[in-house]
Amino acid sequence: MNKLSRRKLITGAVATTAGVSGLAVAANLADRYGLIPPARRGFYSPGDTLTYASQRLLTRHSMAREFPRSEISKTPFVNGPPFQSAEFKRLEAGGFSGWQLAIDGLVARPGTLSLAQIRSYPSRSQITHLACEEGWSYIAEWTGVPLAHVLEAVGMLPQARYLIYSSMDPNWEDSMDMADALHPQTFLAYGLNGGDLPVGNGGPLRMRVPRQLGYKSVKHINRLKVTDTLKGYASDSSYSWYAGI
Repeated sequence: MNKLSRRKLITGAVATTAGVSGLAVAANLADRYGLIPPARRGFYSPGDTLTYASQRLLTRHSMAREFPRSEISKTPFVNGPPFQSAEFKRLEAGGFSGWQLAIDGLVARPGTLSLAQIRSYPSRSQITHLACEEGWSYIAEWTGVPLAHVLEAVGMLPQARYLIYSSMDPNWEDSMDMADALHPQTFLAYGLNGGDLPVGNGGPLRMRVPRQLGYKSVKHINRLKVTDTLKGYASDSSYSWYAGI
């Protein structure tokens, strides 16, 4: 049986089971095929599992919609006050010349990258919609380096399954699987609407995951950790681990 036929069979089985026997049974079927999100919890976990399994089976290679320049929002929304730790303000005052992105875990060449080094990588821009779970949204042009390129440059090891990405703001840390990390639209953004990425919108560097809700696009990124498990990793976020849209 080829991969496409097998995928259709599993998808149909998960969907049928969910409709006939309930979400919990569908979740067990998803578990059999390795389609369980790593952060299930509470009453909603079977529903989270069904959402994740369906997305991975049906839309693994799908692309978020990209818009023409005419649809860029006039003012990109700034959610909350800018991060203002003493260290961050010091780096900001120096134009972030002393800022570094640490990369470790399951990579052949762990280390750090400066903002200038990241900007030297092949870049791309995309005009996509950032949708927040709180109800606000905007369309903007984001410029940056594909995350897949950075992971390739540091020699991501074959056993890698997840990426944990951390902010200078200790309140923000999140993770994604390799399907999203290596997706061509997922990238480290350092530009917004033709200029540098403003601090209020996540500068100097922000994760951009356009196929998921806004909280997965964490601001002020300063560390990437490649791992084969999320065991022992606990996000304080009350949101779902997978936020596909």
